[in-house]
Amino acid sequence: MILRAALLALVLATRVGVVGAEVPPAPAVATAPADALAARIDAHIAQAHFAAASWGIHVVSLDSGKTLYAHAADTLFTPASTAKLFTAGLALARFGPDHRIPTSLFATAPARRDGSLPGDVVLVGYGDPMLGSDRRVSWADTLAIELRKTGVRAVEGDLIADATWFAAPLYGRGWEAADLMTWFGAPASALSVDDNVVRLEIGPAAKVGGRARIRYDAPFAAPDIDNALRTVAATDVTDISLFRAPGDTVLRAFGTVSRDAGTQTYRLAMPDPALAAGEQLRAALLRQDVRVTGKVRSIYWPQREGGPDTSKWHRIADVWSPPVAAIVERGLKVSQNLYMQNLLLLVGAQDAAEERASGIVAERFRSSEARALETMQRWLASIGIAPGSALLEDGAGLSRRNLVSPRAMTTLLVHEGSAPEAQAFRVALPEAGIDGSLTGRMRDTDAQGRVHAKTGSMNYTWSLAGYVRTKAGERLAFALMLNNYDPPAAPRAGALRPSAELDAIAVMLAAHADR
Repeated sequence: MILRAALLALVLATRVGVVGAEVPPAPAVATAPADALAARIDAHIAQAHFAAASWGIHVVSLDSGKTLYAHAADTLFTPASTAKLFTAGLALARFGPDHRIPTSLFATAPARRDGSLPGDVVLVGYGDPMLGSDRRVSWADTLAIELRKTGVRAVEGDLIADATWFAAPLYGRGWEAADLMTWFGAPASALSVDDNVVRLEIGPAAKVGGRARIRYDAPFAAPDIDNALRTVAATDVTDISLFRAPGDTVLRAFGTVSRDAGTQTYRLAMPDPALAAGEQLRAALLRQDVRVTGKVRSIYWPQREGGPDTSKWHRIADVWSPPVAAIVERGLKVSQNLYMQNLLLLVGAQDAAEERASGIVAERFRSSEARALETMQRWLASIGIAPGSALLEDGAGLSRRNLVSPRAMTTLLVHEGSAPEAQAFRVALPEAGIDGSLTGRMRDTDAQGRVHAKTGSMNYTWSLAGYVRTKAGERLAFALMLNNYDPPAAPRAGALRPSAELDAIAVMLAAHADR
């Protein structure tokens, strides 16, 4: 059970003495500024609209090591996307901020003198989640040009898009079925492209009664469509429903589109990101007058065990990801689930590769995700996080099976808060009122520019964790978690948006004037 703090944490002088004895009143004691801060936080979380909710809070000074505030600090809470902080710390510790990830093109046979290649070309992904994110440079054209330079004019085999470096499902543990067709539930693939997201545009037909117009921006990356969307009169309601069952490759579109409705745009998860990357490469090869006689096909684990064996292939070229520090920054600033899940899987895939290189034969199969989570627990123990206080199931925080105590979160933040090698971690956090997921939050308050924190939210769950520099110049690490909260449907006295309830406490910390 979560112990709730008293409404006010002010300590009043009491009278102590023998029964019947005359006891003079104790002298008044001025309330210390730290006590006043605790009182304000206590009063905030004790409001009536939180009666059925659970708060977990821990605030610690990076300068003195003292705890300024604690409420249910050792209780486990669902952290939502603040779980990404653990993934970021692990990835930076495992690879370093400057590590880059290749995406490689191989040929399974050498080219003949006439320019034909009697085999396949294989595009191998090693986990770069940002392939295609830099629109200024075409990764596919870069690889196509390099293949053309070898003299190849025709590939007689297939173009294989190989995503088997990750020995894991495309979705994290505990991800909910309803999330899997959405952009934020995009599959985590060793061969990812364009954030594994495709844009869908829907507009009315030319006549009432006709099927709505539906268009993808990248048809080869998109699921097939069963279009039952009907165009209705301009005075009628637009009511669009989209559904793709887990594992299905067909998107069901049904409902109505008003005749005068504008174009509606949706971002949906690609069902097969490796195939999308392969198709982009085939198009680039055609631009270089290189024909592929066979088909484009994708392969994932467990179609190939142990990842691609490239020892007998001919390496054509590589394209490289941005540094891991840049991936972490993007993943934390805008809470990009794909980037953080891929970083977790990269840890597990690298662990497996090093075992194979050492000749170690595993007694049992462990997925890339399972390996990474085992490595995570060892790393957490090494930085002083108690066993059982950070139970993580994925790298993105999308799983509702993640459980973390506020104290475990601040222990991580303290570890990352002062180490010079952790600078990439600190600069990746959104800045209140300035950028990322905090762009529109805490503007024109004491927190603007002084709070750097990761946000998190899902149904009935909100969190905020990071750093704040107080008015007195003290550096604090804080973790705020609000679980099991159903916000009032109609505004009540004192009730704010759930995110603003967390922000109010962060502002109190920023305004704290005592050291």
